[in-house]
Amino acid sequence: MEAMQIIRTLVWVLILVMLLVFTAFNWRPVEVTIWTNTVLETKIPALAIAAFLLGLVPMWLIHRGTKWRLERRIAALESAARVGSRSRAPTQPDAVANPAPTRPTSESTVPLSPAPTSPTPSTSSPVTTNP
Repeated sequence: MEAMQIIRTLVWVLILVMLLVFTAFNWRPVEVTIWTNTVLETKIPALAIAAFLLGLVPMWLIHRGTKWRLERRIAALESAARVGSRSRAPTQPDAVANPAPTRPTSESTVPLSPAPTSPTPSTSSPVTTNP
């Protein structure tokens, strides 16, 4: 995990150095017209950083909110799974496998006869019709 921390620190240092170089080479005033009567005079790096943060902050907040919601959901599901696995009582396989014998009744000893079947017509005999 330390290697990942080192890489993350190096990336942030690189971004900071790039930002400082950009700021040093572009330190010029610019006029930004917001409305017809309002003109804002600022430096280029301040304008670039403000535009970057204007796009970054809302997306970062959405990311953090989604991550928080999903972590809570996962924790709730894990908790429910833990409680569910503890509450299951072990089944008794002997009672299910060997049920107690029952006494047969008089109705169960009478054999059932099959349903009568009707004879099927034979297709070999010709059918005659009278005109």
